[in-house]
Amino acid sequence: MTCGGCKTSVEKHLGSIELVTNVEVSSEIEEVTITLEHPVSIDVFKKVLPKKFNLFEKPNISSTHKITSISEKGQEVSKAKQLQPLFIIFFYLATAVIFLNYKDWNPRGMMFDFMGLFFIVFSFFKMLDLKNFPTSFSMYDPLAKKIRFYGWIYPFIETLLGLLFLMRIKLLSAVVITIIILGITTVGVIKTLMNKKKIQCACLGTALKLPMTEATLIENTLMLSMSIFLVLSS
Repeated sequence: MTCGGCKTSVEKHLGSIELVTNVEVSSEIEEVTITLEHPVSIDVFKKVLPKKFNLFEKPNISSTHKITSISEKGQEVSKAKQLQPLFIIFFYLATAVIFLNYKDWNPRGMMFDFMGLFFIVFSFFKMLDLKNFPTSFSMYDPLAKKIRFYGWIYPFIETLLGLLFLMRIKLLSAVVITIIILGITTVGVIKTLMNKKKIQCACLGTALKLPMTEATLIENTLMLSMSIFLVLSS
């Protein structure tokens, strides 16, 4: 595996198998750890991988029970640490909105500012690794799975929406588009969480390695709730 795209591709294809609950790829040592609900033949994995990849089974010399316990505990710590950038970004967004509106506490204006800054900041992180974003995004977004071009233009849609909200242009159209695109993504997020598949969240692109957790669902739900409120109150 020579790049982040290879890593994402391997995770996507192996994670598509029904009994797989988690795929962890280390491109540095070229190893993949797969968590399964039930044992699966290695031939099944070889069939779903692109032809340029070879897969060989590594003998298991450790106690499965002990490894699982240690892995789960370590994973919780790692997950909290990985989500730290997301929490920091939301803190700064909320702080910026407060400073922009402290003289005039207008709920609608504050929502427009928050949504505008949200889309601008999140699209920026997606642009940092635009080449690999569509593949990572398609692992859970239903529309990006079917139409790859949608994954390519999604960061630009976010940028446009951010500018519309901040400049107060075509607000109703921007809110409706927000409901549509985030509604589609939220469906994919819910399915991923229900299937207990542990994949990388592409909400901040692929430059930051964020796990798909309930935090992603809360983030989308918050934006959808504000959008629906703005439509109903318009």
